[in-house]
Amino acid sequence: MTTFRTFASGSAGNAALAVSGETRVLIDMGISCRRICQALGALSLTPEDLTAVLITHEHSDHIKGLATYVKKYATPIICTPGTARQLSYRTAGVDALLRPARLHETLRWADMEVELLPTSHDAGESCACHITTGDGRVGFLTDTGYIPEETGQRLLGAELLVLESNHDEDMLWSGRYPYYLKARIQGPEGHLNNADAARFAAASVEAGTRQVLLAHLSEENNTPRLALETVGQALAGIGWTGPVAAAPRSGMSRPYCLERGVCCESL
Repeated sequence: MTTFRTFASGSAGNAALAVSGETRVLIDMGISCRRICQALGALSLTPEDLTAVLITHEHSDHIKGLATYVKKYATPIICTPGTARQLSYRTAGVDALLRPARLHETLRWADMEVELLPTSHDAGESCACHITTGDGRVGFLTDTGYIPEETGQRLLGAELLVLESNHDEDMLWSGRYPYYLKARIQGPEGHLNNADAARFAAASVEAGTRQVLLAHLSEENNTPRLALETVGQALAGIGWTGPVAAAPRSGMSRPYCLERGVCCESL
């Protein structure tokens, strides 16, 4: 069985865990090392049980706990070469643990393969990831202003789609952020809005996706209700009534499971 959980998902911090057999990959470390260890402990795991940490990019809400973590643990850190350079500048002691992987390169472990895919974000070399196990596929895509065609095509139809639905456009433009920040969020290197997420979710469901988990919701410019309503309407428009949920901004999500291509709602 393959399981996927978020430990946190939002502008304040992001971390998730993908597990298949004995392969356990932590995606991002945007919460404190203490919280990471607590979340792993709740699953009867420790950092020593991790196969790798995958960092999608170097923004603080994705690496907040990394500086402390690398002082205590020797987990290999997977990221693109561009992100590796940024982490090397920012995080003392990280160099020995870095395992840079090129975009479109596939990393293989005993029970899991992970392919890094390009995203459009104002970072050194940000990435999405396509996870493949014997149970099916997970598409993980956050922190992108738009969905690059090659990335979208690769993730379409993944049994579990974890998709950014960062902001509602009306909330963003009527909100208190300064203009330059609104333009950055809405721009081509910013974040995916609810409407764009809805369109891609519908296309992916038509291609075979069975569960949709909305991620990285802004606390200031979105609500779970708005995101779920927007995406849900698009999915209802193609006649789909399967599960769609929003990942908690803080705290662990329930497990999302794949078992030989079948999506299960809990362990």
